[in-house]
Amino acid sequence: AMDMLRTLSGRTHRVLSGLTVATPQKSLTDYRLSEVTFDKLSEEEMTYYVRQYRPLDKAGAYGVQEWIGCVGIKSIKGSFYNVMGLPTRLLWQMLKEVTGEL
Repeated sequence: AMDMLRTLSGRTHRVLSGLTVATPQKSLTDYRLSEVTFDKLSEEEMTYYVRQYRPLDKAGAYGVQEWIGCVGIKSIKGSFYNVMGLPTRLLWQMLKEVTGEL
């Protein structure tokens, strides 16, 4: 986690989240891309985050909704929810399309 955070610190990276929504009649697959820019993180900030939040089960070793997202992320181009792991707007659009509703 520390190595990953060092890699992300002060840089912009891309987050891609993909979805498939399927019914017996139709299947859709799509994805969304977001760009996340981290501020330069200190060793102390990264150590605190890893010890307190234990991000070993997270893609990229961070949770955007956690402390690190509040203090370490400078900007997000795209959807916050995509970075969190579920592109909710895309999901809603796909659900509407496969069901023919709304």
